[in-house]
Amino acid sequence: MSDKKYILVVDDDPDLVETVGMMLESKGCEVGMAYDGIEGEESIKKRRPDLIVLDIMMPRKDGYVLCAELKANPDTRDIPVVLLTAVSDAVPSTRYTHADGMSTEADDYIPKPIETESLWDVISNLL
Repeated sequence: MSDKKYILVVDDDPDLVETVGMMLESKGCEVGMAYDGIEGEESIKKRRPDLIVLDIMMPRKDGYVLCAELKANPDTRDIPVVLLTAVSDAVPSTRYTHADGMSTEADDYIPKPIETESLWDVISNLL
């Protein structure tokens, strides 16, 4: 990648945001960080990311809602979104479902706990 890509990482787990951020920076990307869907939304308004890594289960606004809003907006619908989720483990005990994930039009889906190299493979393919 010749010019630095700006990737926004949105997750309510600061350790995960830090880990993913460090991996992306080591690959030559610029990284923005937000810790819930509202912060993520505000961050996107300030600076348009080249790609968004988005957790699903978050306070205030979850990743499904934010992804659906981004994909419904002509200004942001072409930004690739990679959803991160522990939902597959949590489906029986939460309101989140796989159908929700499929209906958001996310560009890809990575289960938690994440393997940073496989996340990078997905990100570099989408960029």
